[in-house]
Amino acid sequence: MAGAFAALMAGAGATKSTPLQVAYAGSMGSMMDGGVRPAIAKALGAEMQGRAQGSTGLANMIIAGSIRPDVFISVTPGPMRIVLKAGKAERGIPIARTEMVIAYSPKSQYAAALAKAGEPGAKAWWQILETPGFRFGRTDPNTDPQGLNIIFMMQLAGRYYHQPDLAEKILGPQINPQQIFQEPQVMARLQAGQLDASSAYKTQPAALDLPFISLPAEINLGSASMEHEYQQASVKLNGKPQRPAPLVFYAAVLEDAPQPKLASRFLAWMQGPEARQILARYHYDGPGDDKPLLP
Repeated sequence: MAGAFAALMAGAGATKSTPLQVAYAGSMGSMMDGGVRPAIAKALGAEMQGRAQGSTGLANMIIAGSIRPDVFISVTPGPMRIVLKAGKAERGIPIARTEMVIAYSPKSQYAAALAKAGEPGAKAWWQILETPGFRFGRTDPNTDPQGLNIIFMMQLAGRYYHQPDLAEKILGPQINPQQIFQEPQVMARLQAGQLDASSAYKTQPAALDLPFISLPAEINLGSASMEHEYQQASVKLNGKPQRPAPLVFYAAVLEDAPQPKLASRFLAWMQGPEARQILARYHYDGPGDDKPLLP
């Protein structure tokens, strides 16, 4: 593996200042901009030009031909499978993992209560989120996997805490305009105190020094060993039932990549030691023994 990695890295200087187009899950923004971009400028001599957006939306734009990146990075298998089934990539390589958390604003009037959630005698996190007037943020389940995952997570929480109406009380209708924002806006609104709490992957608030509530493995979608238990949750989108999958990030070199050789070196770099250090610094967990996705 080390030899193959070194071989792929050879000749990186020939791509000096060559632009590399990477379309990636919006939740990865802080890590891609602050960690990966400067690192590959040195390691590959490449200028990363990123497009951060919901993975499902990016996948649909890729197969429609409206965007033509070199590399696609999705969270959860679903968006990557869309690209693979359309013949736009040969395989999706697992590069990292995360889990669902509840991020909250230190400026919120509920911040103190959320910080104590779970302590003896204190209100549970879900009881605080059910408070009338509580401002909760999430993304659109039609375009962003995290928008789906928060619904899955709340359904699983309802089962876990024996509160069958928990998801409805906190989220309201599946498409709730009062709660739904574009993915990059959610964390910004949280930082500004415009939201009390939000759906998040662990990587997001940790990177911004925002507080968050960790959730049991039975509901946080972060454990591959609990995939069967996660399948108890279900959301219907456009008449089709959707079920959750563990929160694994997959990367693929696209078939019509403008810079295929550079894209391949980038994918190899993402599996190497320098990238692993960056991923860990931004609170991503390793992919473990997850297998590549194939068409």
